[in-house]
Amino acid sequence: MKKAIAIIVAVLFVFALTSISFAAEKKAATATAPAEKKEAPAKVKQVSGEVVTVDATAGTLTVKSKKKEVVLSTNDKTVIKIGKEKKALADIMVGDKVKAKYTEIDGKNVAKSIAAKSITIRPAEKKTVPAKPAKSAK
Repeated sequence: MKKAIAIIVAVLFVFALTSISFAAEKKAATATAPAEKKEAPAKVKQVSGEVVTVDATAGTLTVKSKKKEVVLSTNDKTVIKIGKEKKALADIMVGDKVKAKYTEIDGKNVAKSIAAKSITIRPAEKKTVPAKPAKSAK
């Protein structure tokens, strides 16, 4: 009988120690969880309006809506579509009507996508054609 009670007490002691160690591990894991917490994704905003300025070399453009003017920066992930075709920022001109989706990252408005139904037709560049030498009359 004494042996049975000793075995039961030993088993209960082992269970008590394992439950304490699991509780300590769980508490340590929750203490480090806030440090590893991921940032919430930035809220996507949208602006529709007329293009006021375009700087293709700096990768920026300014869109003026009815309420405000928004300066947008572009990066290599920015999708620019005119109609159904993908284009470059240099294809957008002042006066074009666009719809842009952007997020604010570190105080800068970074464009995710810029869409225009059509673009302003650029004036045709003048091509210089070399003059043909006049044929000498015989």
